[in-house]
Amino acid sequence: MWKASELQRGLTEHGLVISAGKMSGLWSGQPVSLKLEDLDVICVVLGCEIGDLLIPEPDKVRRPGEETGQQAGVPVVIAERTTDIPDLR
Repeated sequence: MWKASELQRGLTEHGLVISAGKMSGLWSGQPVSLKLEDLDVICVVLGCEIGDLLIPEPDKVRRPGEETGQQAGVPVVIAERTTDIPDLR
């Protein structure tokens, strides 16, 4: 079974050092920000594809003339767990 500490160690072994706060966000599926290069490392460590981790949410994108709490032009992506990816909890 995977643990957050095991994932963090694997990421570090592949050159991606993540703070405890950022690791908590990744673990909970609600990262504040993530570089595309970081996604590549995460996928190598987990043995998955980037598309296995992301869910597009076009309904959360502000459209012209609409008022929302989201910033305009900022895509919203949430990590998704699938059966192809090991459960990290």
